[in-house]
Amino acid sequence: MKAVADTLGVSRSNLNERLKGRSKPRGSYHKAEDAELLPIIRRLVDQRPTYGYRRIAALLNRERRAADKPVINAKRVHRIMGNHAMLLEKHTAVRKGRLHDGKVMVMRSNLRWCSDGLEFTCWNGEVIRLAFIIDAFDREIIAWTAVANAGISGSDVRDMMLEAVEKRFNGTRA
Repeated sequence: MKAVADTLGVSRSNLNERLKGRSKPRGSYHKAEDAELLPIIRRLVDQRPTYGYRRIAALLNRERRAADKPVINAKRVHRIMGNHAMLLEKHTAVRKGRLHDGKVMVMRSNLRWCSDGLEFTCWNGEVIRLAFIIDAFDREIIAWTAVANAGISGSDVRDMMLEAVEKRFNGTRA
């Protein structure tokens, strides 16, 4: 036995167990209590077909707590739902790659404006935040705002938008 175990590179106890055949192969999972949970889980899944096993387990456990019964593990709910084909389908849709190549074509000025913001730290530690509006046709910066050591507020953005409209359309439009 030792020579065989050394040749195979396994322990002698492993070979002994295999020869005696003591361990039975596992059968399929079955618990008698699952039969009483199945109609409740099926009712919850029918009420909320888009819920996954975790949400169903939460609803089930909420009902069980209200009835002073012990809670059920979410893995057990997953197993029951899986055995009875109640699990949600995994994401099967294949998404296409990036649909936009980044080129924004515009035929004339003032058709499309773009905005962006950035921040950088100066040598003295101050943080400068900058936001701007750019015309997509001629790439001209129409309006901008900068703030030191603070965030750009909504009123700053609103003022920047009004400034851009006034510059491009000679006055505010309502």
